Amino acid sequence: METIEALQNGYRQFRSGSYRRDRALYEALGSGQSPKIMIIACADSRADPASIFSAAPGQLFIVRNVANLAPPYETRGTYHGVSAAVEFAVTGLCVRHIVVMAHGGCGGIKASLTAAESGPVGSFIGPWVSILDQARDAVLAEGHADPQRALEHRGVGVSLGNLMTFPFVAEAVAAGRLSLHGAWFAIATGELFWRNPATGVFEEVAT
Repeated sequence: METIEALQNGYRQFRSGSYRRDRALYEALGSGQSPKIMIIACADSRADPASIFSAAPGQLFIVRNVANLAPPYETRGTYHGVSAAVEFAVTGLCVRHIVVMAHGGCGGIKASLTAAESGPVGSFIGPWVSILDQARDAVLAEGHADPQRALEHRGVGVSLGNLMTFPFVAEAVAAGRLSLHGAWFAIATGELFWRNPATGVFEEVAT
């Protein structure tokens, strides 16, 4: 899909296909949403959460950004897109689960690793992925055979830890109203790996 005409043709297919089939669902969703799962995923075009989890409209509350990062809680700045989405999900929608989903071959992770050798990549990408600086330095010091994948995995743990710095997230977790999870998707093979919360190891989801 490379042109605006292709987008518009895709819309026409949607109208005559899935919308017509699920019209009652869309009409119901027109009055509000009540998803119970939030996904924090990468903006990468190859790792679409709705497709991976076979989700229907209204089932997932999704925020996507470079390297699927959740920043730490802080109030000094002005623009907090991810933080605002997390706040709405937890305090407004009252989601029961937040899943941070990484993927293989992540460009944001590559930018973090590149910054260790030649400095920040881009005016906005570099500062954003600096969230991973400490984890990246640890991965490099440990001498992993595949530092890209190691940091993709480690980054999920960083984001889960950052989520717990939000007071409303920590409160909901402590009260048993919210659970945090990590996942990693292998694009080429279509395999999903779930993070073991006790060990931090990613284990393949059986099919």
